[in-house]
Parts: sequence; structure tokens; C-alpha cells
Amino acid sequence: MAEINFFTEQIDFELEDKEKVVEWITQTFEAYDKAVGEINYIFCSDEYLYDINVEYLNHDTYTDIITFDNSEPDSNKVDSDIFVSIDRIKDNANKFETSFKDELHRVIIHGVLHLCGLKDKTEEDALEMRTSEQKHLALRGF
Repeated sequence: MAEINFFTEQIDFELEDKEKVVEWITQTFEAYDKAVGEINYIFCSDEYLYDINVEYLNHDTYTDIITFDNSEPDSNKVDSDIFVSIDRIKDNANKFETSFKDELHRVIIHGVLHLCGLKDKTEEDALEMRTSEQKHLALRGF
């Protein structure tokens, strides 16, 4: 059964419009012929995500999102744990002069797009990722 769950670690945070966000995420997966298995979003502090970044990825940096793809190989059903730093979202919203909600949704959909096969390591891939983020942000309808 398809499940999209939202949890918190080391922060007090409540996602607004959960049902609409779940519907939007599901529609995005469907646009890439992917089915939702179990997706867990864990909203956390900068320090919590930093520790995960160091421990699991050997990256000594702060980041806004880490997506762990737990899907079975060669399956179109997606299972994942997605960690999102609310501290980074707040900072980036200010830095990029956008609303907290828009930046949060951009990061949420960024994780989905990674799970759909998009990359962002090269300049060309990053441009495709940004274009896809903007497209799906425009489609959210709320």
C-alpha cells in the first residue's frame, strides 16, 4: 500500500497542507511512471542532517536534503527515507528571496525527482533538475 509519511527529529515542525502535499508528490511520481511504496520525510535540524551526512556519506558539509533510495532494483515502486533540514530551508528561503513554503516544496520535490532518476552533479544535469523543480512547483496547485 502506498504511504507517504512525515516525521520530525530534533525540531518542532508541522507540515502544512499534508494531504495536498501527498497528492502533489504522488502525481509527480506518476508523471515519471513511478509508484509510491513507502516514502518517509524526516524534517530535522541542521545538526541532525549534518551528522547523517558525515556518518553515511562522508560529507563534512551542511545540506538541505539527503535522499536514501530504498527501492528494490528494477522496480517502479519507490521506497525512500528523505531527510530535510528545516534550518537550511529557512536560511535558503532568505538567501534566494523566496517564501519558506516555496523553498520547502522545492526541496521536497527535489528528493522526489532524484528518486525518479534525475541527477544534479553536472552543470547540464543541474539545469535539468532546476527546470523540473520549477515545472512541478507550478503544477502543485496550492
